[in-house]
Amino acid sequence: MALEHGPQPGPSVAEILASHASGSGSPTRTAARVADAIAARGEDGTWISTVPREDLIAAAAEIERRPGARTLPLYGVPFGVKDSIDVAGVPTTLSCPDYAYVPGRTAPVVQRLMDAGALYVGKTNLDQFATGLNGTRTPYPVPRSVYGGELISGGSSSGSALAVALGQVPFAVATDTAGSGRVPAALNGVVGYKPSRGLISTVGLVPACRSLDCISLMATCVDDLDRVADVVMAPDPADAWSRDRGAAWSGPSIRVGLPATEQLEFFGDGASADAHLAFRERLARRADVEVVDVDLAPFLAAGELLYQGPWVAERLVEFAGFLEERPESVHPVVREILEGGRRYTAVDAFAALQRLQELRAEVGRLWRHLDALLVPTIGTTFTVDEVLADPIRCNTVLGHYTHFGNLLDLLGVALPAGTTVDGRPAGAMLLGPALSDDVVLHLAARLLDEPRPIATPPTGRHAADVPTGATTPSALTEEHL
Repeated sequence: MALEHGPQPGPSVAEILASHASGSGSPTRTAARVADAIAARGEDGTWISTVPREDLIAAAAEIERRPGARTLPLYGVPFGVKDSIDVAGVPTTLSCPDYAYVPGRTAPVVQRLMDAGALYVGKTNLDQFATGLNGTRTPYPVPRSVYGGELISGGSSSGSALAVALGQVPFAVATDTAGSGRVPAALNGVVGYKPSRGLISTVGLVPACRSLDCISLMATCVDDLDRVADVVMAPDPADAWSRDRGAAWSGPSIRVGLPATEQLEFFGDGASADAHLAFRERLARRADVEVVDVDLAPFLAAGELLYQGPWVAERLVEFAGFLEERPESVHPVVREILEGGRRYTAVDAFAALQRLQELRAEVGRLWRHLDALLVPTIGTTFTVDEVLADPIRCNTVLGHYTHFGNLLDLLGVALPAGTTVDGRPAGAMLLGPALSDDVVLHLAARLLDEPRPIATPPTGRHAADVPTGATTPSALTEEHL
């Protein structure tokens, strides 16, 4: 298998902001660079639509003319948006041209970015109707991983991961219902952050499973994720799942759950197993980490409910009408999955909800003894041909460690963890209970050797109100990890 170099990141958000502030660069010059980089790649399956070069430069010039433009937190920083999220005047296709519509309003997550000075570049490719974790279920060119060898890019947020990994934009907006923001991040060597559900408004997102959907972010470093999250995370009364951010973390150590190795599944891929276990060993040797044994069984049991249970029927809430009227317009594998949702009854739904609540309670007891859980993001990789030959099984394998995340109300951060001995991407995923985002992001930054500020101690609250190892969000000190 001939492999390429892996990710080729461009300048980070901080670096772009610094160049714009110093005058060594400008939003218009950044826009020109981005447009040229995208054009040089051609139709590689990363983008479904992009702002034309001259229009992009004009939009950057307009940002430059805003009053106080240089003080904007994302002044002239380019970004991409998954094509299941609305941008006013731009077709939302969900990778299904016959489904496409032109929205009149921009989704709040995108609007907040543009209000903060960020430069919208275009819509990125995805598995059709955000149904899939592999990136091959699209009528547009099928994207490939930046690691080459005909490896899949992962999905459904395939284009979002590639746009970042190729250095075309420093961050991209994606989604994650069952792993769609974490699997492609792992397969392209970038950081995929699925926040706690409700922290970023899902208004303007065409739902896959509305009760589980999450807006996610992709970047090459935690600092970029922090900068973007500070802009887009805000309560939205129009989003029934919206909620406030959790407490900030103050340290000093983090309790990390490691499942027994015999509970980990790599599907016969010894090289991926070796890479992950080596990463685990490095983590366990850290003085700032306390390792805790944890049982992975209830997590995996919850994951089995997603596609082997009635949640697949929730996709029909959005797409049943289109499926009935235009079945030939739906990708064959996606059509098979959607049609499968019809076999579930209300009794099935209530039985699954009751079982899920039992598993949530069991997992909830585990979080009393740990702050984060470390598992592989994916157990193995696949080529495009392998997925096309056996699409359902390959997709199930890819979601082995991600399917349970939103069902159990967890947050997740997918981290690049080097490569296997044969040059394929290796990834690790940190998971935490809802609203412990700051704790998990701190650990992610540590594992990526990034400095990250520590919050000051809480004031005006009782100790009982603050989770172990956490503080209320407040001003940050200059101390770094």
